Amino acid sequence: MREIQADDDVLAWEGALSVEHMPGWSRPWRLPHDRITLFPGGDLRGRAAMPAGVRLVLGTDTRVLAGQAAVQGVEVPLDAVVDDAIVASAPVGPDGRFVLDLPTGDKRLELWLPQFGTFRLVSVAVEDGARVWAASPGGSDGGRGSDGAGRPAGARGPARPRLVTYGSSLTQCRQAASPARTWPALVAREVGLDLTCLGFAGEAHLDPMVARVVRDRPADVVVACLGINVYGAGSFSERSLLPALLGFLSTVRDGHPGVPVLVISPLASPRREDRLGRAGLTLAQVREQVADAVALLAADGDPDLHLLDGRTVLGPEHAHLLGDGLHPGPDGYAHMASVIGQAVRELLGPDGGARPGPA
Repeated sequence: MREIQADDDVLAWEGALSVEHMPGWSRPWRLPHDRITLFPGGDLRGRAAMPAGVRLVLGTDTRVLAGQAAVQGVEVPLDAVVDDAIVASAPVGPDGRFVLDLPTGDKRLELWLPQFGTFRLVSVAVEDGARVWAASPGGSDGGRGSDGAGRPAGARGPARPRLVTYGSSLTQCRQAASPARTWPALVAREVGLDLTCLGFAGEAHLDPMVARVVRDRPADVVVACLGINVYGAGSFSERSLLPALLGFLSTVRDGHPGVPVLVISPLASPRREDRLGRAGLTLAQVREQVADAVALLAADGDPDLHLLDGRTVLGPEHAHLLGDGLHPGPDGYAHMASVIGQAVRELLGPDGGARPGPA
C-alpha cells in the first residue's frame, strides 16, 4: 500500500471550516480554528472539533482505502461514498486503523468522517500502483475519474448547491447509524447538495459568533433548527428569547440575501411540552417564540424565511422513534431526512438551485 499523509494537497476536507495541521496528524474543525478563542465554552469547542458532515475527498482508482487515525470516543464507522451512494463502511479499530473495500474503476471518493468523537487523521493508503488526484470540489467533476496524467477528466459540470445546517445534537446526530446517514447527510446526498453541518450537541444557544459563521459561509439554502438547547439549558428567558432569535436570524440573513432559510422549531418531546425549563419556559412556549420570530421577520420584508413546525418533522405520533424521549435513533433520523429533504427541494425550486461551474 502507498501511504498519503493527512496534510497532502491531494486530499480535500469538504464540509470543514478549517483544518489544523500538526506534525503527524490533521484535524478538521467546524469553526475557524485560528479564531477559536472567540468561541467561548469548552463544550462548544469540543463539538466543533468533531467532524460531523466532513468528508475527506480524493479521486482514485484504488480498490482498497486504508488509514491510520488517532481517535477517542468514536462510536460510529466511516462511510465511503461514490456518486452519493454508500459503497463501504468500516469501523475505526482500537488502534485507529481502518480498511474499506471499494468499487473498481475511476471514482470521486468521499470518506465521511465520524459525526461524534475526536478524530485526528494521520494518513490514508491506496494500493500500490493506484492513481490518486485532487478531485474537483463539491462533486462538480461528477466522479468521472482522471486522464492518463492523473488529472480529473472532462469539463467540470455545475457546482452543487451549498447547504448549511445549524442546530443541536438533533443536527449533529450522534445516534445515526453512520456519518453518511445523519439527516443533514441524507438530505445532502439525496438532493445533491454540498453540505456544511454546524450541529453542535448541547451547544445551539444562538451564539452571535456562530451566527456570523453561518452568515459568512457560502450557502444556497440554510436550515436552522432552533430552540431545544435553549429550553434545556435555560439560555434565555421569556423576555430575552425572542430578541435573540431575531438577532440570530437577521445576522444570517445579512450574509445571504435572497437565499431560502428554513427554520425548524423544536421537535415533539411529549414529556417536555408543558414542563417548565430552567428559565421558566415550556417547550411549547419556546416553539411559539421561534414561530413568532419567523413571522415578524417575514412581515418586515423577508419572503425567503420559512418556518417548518418541528412537530411536523417528528410529532407525538413518532414517539417510538425517540430512543430516550428526545433523540431519534437511526430510523428517526431517516424519517427526519425525508420530511426536511422535501422542504429543501421545494425551496430550491425546479432547477435545484444549481450554479454554473467554472469552465
